[in-house]
Amino acid sequence: MNTTTFRTDQEFFFDPQRCIGCHACEMACAECETNGQTAMIHVDYVDRFLTTQTSVQVCMHCEDPVCAKVCPADAITKDEFGIVHSANTARCIACSNCVQACPFGVPKKVEPLDLMMKCNMCYDRTSAGKKPMCATVCPSGALFYGTREQITRNRPKSSPVNTFRFGQQLVKTKVNIMMPKGATELIVDSE
Repeated sequence: MNTTTFRTDQEFFFDPQRCIGCHACEMACAECETNGQTAMIHVDYVDRFLTTQTSVQVCMHCEDPVCAKVCPADAITKDEFGIVHSANTARCIACSNCVQACPFGVPKKVEPLDLMMKCNMCYDRTSAGKKPMCATVCPSGALFYGTREQITRNRPKSSPVNTFRFGQQLVKTKVNIMMPKGATELIVDSE
């Protein structure tokens, strides 16, 4: 009997302009018992020398995850709901191929565990119909989990984008980044 209640109408949205660098998302993530008190989401400074602007580094859950493609041990999998899971502890050989290959710089090799770990969109919660921990505590609304209609209604001057171009590589993701109205993809300059 399948007890999974994963809601396919719910999506994850990140608005980098709203991140205030409070680290509440990291603390909430570390409280999740399935993470072993390790935060799977990270707040980074864009350029600490020039600005106080921060950005949350969260797994984008790519449609065709390069982290899984470069894993020689087949330790990284994507499920039927589009969630790319952290490395399977029994299979991960800690080679860091996934860390190097991710265009978003998300996976981290956790040295004491010799294991790749990254955000799994709180699968234990989202598969039970709940929101990811980080989205429940974000005071500025930089992280939002809900329907596309909700985000469009609440942010009429923004568009959710989940298509990214890295040079010639086109990457589509499950996670959306909020961009100015009318944007359809984000081009990342590879130079």
